[in-house]
Amino acid sequence: MSVVDVPGTFNFRDVGGLSAGERRTRSGVLFRSGNLAHLEPAGRDRVAGLGIRRIVDLRDDDERRREPSRLDGLGIDTVHLPMYAGSVSSFFADDLSLGDVYRALVDGSASRLVEAARAVLEVQPVLVHCTVGKDRTGLSVALILAAAGVDDDAVLADYARTEALLPATRNESVLRYLRQRYPGARHLEDLVTRSPAEAMRAVFDDLRLRYGSVVEYLQAYGLTTVEIAELRRALVE
Repeated sequence: MSVVDVPGTFNFRDVGGLSAGERRTRSGVLFRSGNLAHLEPAGRDRVAGLGIRRIVDLRDDDERRREPSRLDGLGIDTVHLPMYAGSVSSFFADDLSLGDVYRALVDGSASRLVEAARAVLEVQPVLVHCTVGKDRTGLSVALILAAAGVDDDAVLADYARTEALLPATRNESVLRYLRQRYPGARHLEDLVTRSPAEAMRAVFDDLRLRYGSVVEYLQAYGLTTVEIAELRRALVE
């Protein structure tokens, strides 16, 4: 997994090179990032140069209206799959933990998680993103990689890497604003800045307990055996 320098965005990386048994994920096929609302001209050129044919945007309508992606004229197909079960502000107001948020996504956005997997297997190279590229993107990409047969440790390491890639200035600004609005919230820093491997491990453990495996969870909501095989073919060497 390699960081890609795309001016005007952050947390942009290629998930190629992850262990999948004796094989590895392909490079240049699946990318993940934060939002594309502040792409600089050089960033647009970089996105075009990567050959990306599809964007999977997991943000809700309000987020997209406030910060539209700067992709006009690049001819890239965009699939919108709003991925929150409830508003973002409600997570802070209700003082949810990362585990609470991920459980809400797993239970409330299961069909969208399957659609995200389908969007990835249909067209590559493909970029999956939300606003920060941490939670919605982190969960979606983790499930997609797991379904493609990537080793758990490699999936968890990819998810956890986000924390080190979030700009400190962004973290400080967002936390300052949210602490003023939600002074009693205990989980702000986790929700805004952290992606500990154990948080995604807990998701996987929960899915195994309730469904048997990550793959069986996705199958319970409509992903077929043929689609899983196609996903593995597309993503793994």
